[in-house]
Amino acid sequence: MMNRVILVGRITKDPEVKVTQSNIPVVTFTLAVNRQFADQSGERQADFIQCVVWRKQAENLARFVKKGALLGVEGRIQTRQYEADNGTRYITEVVCDSVQFLESRGEQTQESPYTREESTTADNDEFYETSKQLAAEEDLPF
Repeated sequence: MMNRVILVGRITKDPEVKVTQSNIPVVTFTLAVNRQFADQSGERQADFIQCVVWRKQAENLARFVKKGALLGVEGRIQTRQYEADNGTRYITEVVCDSVQFLESRGEQTQESPYTREESTTADNDEFYETSKQLAAEEDLPF
């Protein structure tokens, strides 16, 4: 059997790390993934997919990613259910094995309509120029 998911999209809000009773960090977030086609009015539609990240990746996501950041996610689809006051609730989500930051912090502030509290420049990040060249849009295979 195979259960693999690869998504590229923008995170819909700033991630917040939570800690389980077992002291394991976890972040749940929604990824907005554009569909390849437009609707009848010419508008591009998007799917909003629930994702969950555990442990060190959860801490890194909460630390370095802000609303509107472009992410690449690889993982598996998982379903679960729980009992609520109004009946059984079902949740389908992507459990992420790998999360890739697909744009540098500097590109997020320039291309994204969202703003960051801190800006990265060559003065305070020695790898800024190198990462900018490596993450060039035309170099991505998709």
